[in-house]
Amino acid sequence: MFQALVLEKEPAFRAEVRSVDDSFLPEGDVTVAVEYSTLNFKDGLAITNKSPVVRSWPMVAGIDGSGTVLESASPQWKKGDPFVLNGFGVGETHKGCLAGKARLKSQWLVKRPSAFSAKQAMAIGTAGYTAMLCVLALERHGLRPGDGEVLVTGATGGVGSVAIAVLSQLGHQVVAATGKAHEAEYLKALGASAVIDRNELSAPGKPLQKERWAGVVDAVGSHTLANGLAQTRYGGAVAACGLAQGMDLPASVAPFILRGVALLGVDSVMAPMHLREQAWTRLARDLDPKLLASMSTEIGLDEAVAAAQKLMAGQVRGRIVVKTA
Repeated sequence: MFQALVLEKEPAFRAEVRSVDDSFLPEGDVTVAVEYSTLNFKDGLAITNKSPVVRSWPMVAGIDGSGTVLESASPQWKKGDPFVLNGFGVGETHKGCLAGKARLKSQWLVKRPSAFSAKQAMAIGTAGYTAMLCVLALERHGLRPGDGEVLVTGATGGVGSVAIAVLSQLGHQVVAATGKAHEAEYLKALGASAVIDRNELSAPGKPLQKERWAGVVDAVGSHTLANGLAQTRYGGAVAACGLAQGMDLPASVAPFILRGVALLGVDSVMAPMHLREQAWTRLARDLDPKLLASMSTEIGLDEAVAAAQKLMAGQVRGRIVVKTA
């Protein structure tokens, strides 16, 4: 028996931690011991039932996990191998990692870099891995240190926190946008050179505004993304990966056709393995592990439901790491 955060749809939605056994696990060629998981925005949506994230019931929540392999029918993995799992529909259509055990598909797993413990890997989680995918996308577009200010929106969230830490480590001048003015020192400790109020970006704005940003990492969407585009310098790029403000994009084509601005969509859920491996390799190189303690809070599995409610209420800074066993 092991503990799992189970989501039930009938007769009424409920999310609870309870004991289950191996018969509750789905099909897969690798069974793993999950040492740590984490709470992402998508986990918060699923656990609080605020959005139809879950498409198979009952579900074990948790789109991320890290630990070691227990059993494997795959030649690529053997007992004791350390792994990281991010996305691939886990916690949505396939029972997830907010549990002591999980059964997964071997092609979904990334070997955990030796630079990180299981706990540190989950302090990064999908949010941090997504942040690195955004940085890689901006670099492929041509962004280099010294090009100018890089804006990070949703700065105190998981994506924002890791993006600031990585970009500053790489030598970029990072400006953090947040609605939490009291977290300015936290953001500067991560490497932000300046902090601005998110209200400067969150209201409707002109389709073309004063050029400021060489690049943008946006986890917010809606008017914030539209204003980020409108303020991006000629030839710059915006990496968009989130929708905390909304899924809409109330923008015009002006930044694209008058300034050559690029909008780079970043998906972490189904990203191909070569991008995942590149992202984790770069995180091991370009993210200072010592910063992970300041940007993460550890909780037990029995605290995850309450923490998900706080996450959706905007009361969480950085990352929530969940000890699952």
